[in-house]
Amino acid sequence: MIKDDSDIRRAGEPAPDRRSPRPADGHAPYGWKPLAVLAAAGFIDRFEHQLLPGVLPFIQDEWDVGDTTAGLLPLGGALAAVTLTPLAGYLADRYRRVRILAVIVLCWAVATLASSLATGFAMFFVIRLLLASSEGFYGPLSGSLLADFYPPQSRAKAYGWRGLTPYLASIGVIAGGVLGQHFGWRAAFVIAAIPGLIVAALCMRLQEPPRGLLDRPAGAAPGSPGAPADEDGRVPEARTGAARPGRGGHPRFRRQLRQVLGTPTLLLLSIALAALAFGLSGISYWTPTLIHRDHGVAEGLAASVSGAVTVIGVVAGVLAGTRLGRRWRRGGARLLVGGAGIVIGGVFLVAAISMPSLGAFAITLLLAKATMATAIPNLTAAIADVLHATTRGLGFAALHVCGAFGVAFGPLVVGVVSDATGSVVSAMYGLSVPLVLGGLLTIAAHMTFDRDRSRPPAG
Repeated sequence: MIKDDSDIRRAGEPAPDRRSPRPADGHAPYGWKPLAVLAAAGFIDRFEHQLLPGVLPFIQDEWDVGDTTAGLLPLGGALAAVTLTPLAGYLADRYRRVRILAVIVLCWAVATLASSLATGFAMFFVIRLLLASSEGFYGPLSGSLLADFYPPQSRAKAYGWRGLTPYLASIGVIAGGVLGQHFGWRAAFVIAAIPGLIVAALCMRLQEPPRGLLDRPAGAAPGSPGAPADEDGRVPEARTGAARPGRGGHPRFRRQLRQVLGTPTLLLLSIALAALAFGLSGISYWTPTLIHRDHGVAEGLAASVSGAVTVIGVVAGVLAGTRLGRRWRRGGARLLVGGAGIVIGGVFLVAAISMPSLGAFAITLLLAKATMATAIPNLTAAIADVLHATTRGLGFAALHVCGAFGVAFGPLVVGVVSDATGSVVSAMYGLSVPLVLGGLLTIAAHMTFDRDRSRPPAG
């Protein structure tokens, strides 16, 4: 594995043979190509993941799988991802992130193709575990890279589009349902493997950005260990000291871990994300099945309605959240925007499930997802702001671990309750509770944001 250039240049020396960015006070000193490539990688990751809800009815019919057993697929996958996420954070803070990401995307494509070759549910389950274990790398890698490609004033936009593309990948639900109905569910996985190979090649062409360069205030010397600036270009006094390096110029891992775990804003948002992921994953995973069973429509149409609602709702929510985040970015106001959106979205969810007609259900669910999606750009940008450049990989890894647990148990709990009550609708009512809890915790994180943003780096 090729180490990061900081091992070559040591502290303060410019990296050799690297194209310098445009002035650091610009909104996109490296341009928007890095965002497009990283967003494409996230799209490929979630597109393959979203195929599963679309083809789930066909898989359950072929192998006679109940709802509880089907709910184990996301659980096993998320737990597999959790096991490697801390390693991903460690590597993201020390090695060339673009090379690691290219290898991971290539692994996704191979595992996706292998899913189409499964001869039974047990084999399919094992392949999904292997696929999910590699997915644990994307969050830490992309979160760290975006913070070094884009300065604070444009991070909400960058993280918003990065967070948007996985939800745009909900067209995978549509593709899975339509392809499964007309060509069989295996065809969906074969087709999904092709774009993964293309995106892996694009990742290899990205340059590795210097860590923390854009956190420095405008006009600072490129090689000087300047302090991270806030959204207005000011430098918090407490962060002007450079991190004491460990071996190879990197902060010592134990000090990094202590600083990450000792950041209240990150801890509150991690718990909030786990609760949010619990609710959203349960909704997304079982919505096609709910529409098929309770509204009496074919599997392909059910998947199409579910996917369209997610894409339209989340796109609208992220665009609105990005605009609000740019306008209300002082003092952690982004967290108030995101938290309020999550709480309101939880209320809309209850209303959607109660709707008797498919049209009313789809419209209200779209409103629920749109309001909750306003949190996507604002929460991620706030997390990047309270983490130092030398610990962002590990910080986003901790965040991903919490989110993975939510993703793991949401679909399983819905499946267990559905089997027990005989109604997937009854099971989904309970998802409003963790959603409201996540929104309240996000609002609470507003109170610790300014203090955490002013903390010195790990030494």
